[in-house]
Amino acid sequence: MLDLLNDLIWSKVLIVMLVGLGLYFSIRSRFVQFRYFTSMFQIFSQALVRKPGQLSSFQALMLSVAGRVGAGNIAGVAVAITLGGPGAVFWMWLVALVGMATSYFECSLAQLYKQNEGDGTYRGGPAFYILHGLGQRWMAIVFSILLLVTFGFGFNALQSFTVASSMQDTFGIPEWISGVVLVCIIGLIIFGGIKRIAKFADILVPVMAGSYIALALFVIGSNISEVPDTLMLIVRSAFGLEPAFAGGIGAAIIMGVKRGLFSNEAGLGSAPNVAAVAEVPHPAAQGIVQSLSVFIDTMIICTCTALIILLSGTYAPGSEVGGVILTQSALAAIVGEWGRVFISVALALFVFTTLIYNYYLGENALGFFSKSRMLLQVYRVLVIVLVMWGSTQDLGTVFGFADVTMGLLAIVNLIAMALLFKTGLRLMHDYDEQIKAGVKIPVFDPAKFADLKLDKTSWPALPAPQAPSQEQPPR
Repeated sequence: MLDLLNDLIWSKVLIVMLVGLGLYFSIRSRFVQFRYFTSMFQIFSQALVRKPGQLSSFQALMLSVAGRVGAGNIAGVAVAITLGGPGAVFWMWLVALVGMATSYFECSLAQLYKQNEGDGTYRGGPAFYILHGLGQRWMAIVFSILLLVTFGFGFNALQSFTVASSMQDTFGIPEWISGVVLVCIIGLIIFGGIKRIAKFADILVPVMAGSYIALALFVIGSNISEVPDTLMLIVRSAFGLEPAFAGGIGAAIIMGVKRGLFSNEAGLGSAPNVAAVAEVPHPAAQGIVQSLSVFIDTMIICTCTALIILLSGTYAPGSEVGGVILTQSALAAIVGEWGRVFISVALALFVFTTLIYNYYLGENALGFFSKSRMLLQVYRVLVIVLVMWGSTQDLGTVFGFADVTMGLLAIVNLIAMALLFKTGLRLMHDYDEQIKAGVKIPVFDPAKFADLKLDKTSWPALPAPQAPSQEQPPR
């Protein structure tokens, strides 16, 4: 049943929706993801800026990266190559490049329709822009249920499975022991709320991602003469031009799109839940920032993993070794057995932050239905149970369940985005016009969007931004 549903969703529906809408959003926005690419990096100047009681845009970015960077970057890439060949990596790149535009619009809309919680924090996401932007409560409820099941339960089980199998392969630790350790650590963290989660993420994520990228660059640099041929192998395989992978173009596309979405989550509707909690002067500014997390996840970290696997010589078509074990074996073949240990430790850190991120998304979905403290406690217990369950399952079951719920979640969110695209364009044009007028930091004016159902306490009237003076200085 899982295989049947996955085939219907991924090979017949989502490939068209993800790539088609991503291209449409890119063209209609004049490729906003490239026009503001350099502006994305300005967010790092906010790394040490903290506004009391609020999450900064940098913290929201790190929290998004924490969720995106995980099993998908280490195990997911290996699965894509194993089942779809090296060409799957090319389609992961394509999904990411067009997905940057998709992420821009979904995160901008989440900021626009965010709701003030009354304690200095915000809550938002697709359920909120579906409810307040489209006025479709039933659709918002469906999305929230899928978000809860996908991230709170499905993806958490997948993440715990990945780290448990890694620890078993490297250290011989039984999966159930890894599951117990994860349960204990996550249980201590998830009772701290979004501020504590963000505090861990904006410190741990740069360190762990930087370390992984540094080692990957060492591997690439040590085999620099082989990199051009490896990149050409990826491109040729993507179009069925590599003899060893002839006839595999369909598998390459499906696995590239599927694993690409699992890794970078563009269009999935997850990142907007985090993007909405940040305090920013204009919704489009957060959309620009969140596009960067897609680029970091796929174009940098996933590419590093792919090159490690393909440069090592351990991968062979038809091999039964896949997932995180393939990545570990590849790195060990290049740098020695300590590489296997490094992957296990890096993966444990990646999974740790991703589990917390997934938990928060589920809590956000639950909050859309009820503020009941008892219901929240039940959810927390179920999350812990699923983390333990996932650590002892097999790869096919865990990935199959997560793929179905993820696919349905993406379909609902992409439909909502298509219906709200004109509103997203209005936001973009407002931001563009201020930039064109010389405004360094565009400010959102709710009066220009008085026809929309916005939370007035989230967007109080602000003074209009002042463009640089055109007067000539006195002589």
